Amino acid sequence: MSSVTIRELRNRGGSVVDRAARGEQITITRDGAPVAELHAIPAAGVTAEALLARWRALPHVDPVALRADVDEILSVEL
Repeated sequence: MSSVTIRELRNRGGSVVDRAARGEQITITRDGAPVAELHAIPAAGVTAEALLARWRALPHVDPVALRADVDEILSVEL
């Protein structure tokens, strides 16, 4: 975790926020003492409705044909 001073945050706020958005956790200090932490907000999860819509849009897979294809490609010694 890196740290930046209040002054650096004020003067270079955009680049500090960009670093945090890329996943870096940054401690903000005032007079050498940590006062805050800056980090990226986690991405929102996918709703159940969206997952179901994706699942319904998947193509049909024949499990017997899939197994035959895999057996044909892979060695039985694996």
